[in-house]
Amino acid sequence: PVNCASLKVPTVNSAIWAQMSATMCGKEIQFQRVLKLVGAGITAFGKMVQGAPMSGTLQDMLVLLCNAYFKINCIRKIAIKPTLNPRFAALCRSSNIQAPNFLFGEDLLKQVKDLEEEAKTIGLMKTYIPSARMSPRRLFST
Repeated sequence: PVNCASLKVPTVNSAIWAQMSATMCGKEIQFQRVLKLVGAGITAFGKMVQGAPMSGTLQDMLVLLCNAYFKINCIRKIAIKPTLNPRFAALCRSSNIQAPNFLFGEDLLKQVKDLEEEAKTIGLMKTYIPSARMSPRRLFST
């Protein structure tokens, strides 16, 4: 259907693909093939019920298919995660939902910069050590 452009199987961003082993690339291609079949099933289902009211069972069926599509993309990210520099593992979070063309989003460079900034901020927070004068023990000791 026209409103289902996001059922296009997202490809792995080229910068990440270049870092993947041949074995991992082969597994990724298998995931893409399965995802393409699930997407085709969702599209066929959508055409079948187009314009007709859907029963609760049909709605449940559509929700399950769409959830499977989402979960397969999450599994793809988890499988690729060991390939990435640990600093950028957050790119693989299931909450990191991205645009339909690339598995890790359209603007990977911006996401990497954001993660670097986040890491700097966390690093600054970890390096702050309160002085002994401000220790909670000293404040509340009798």
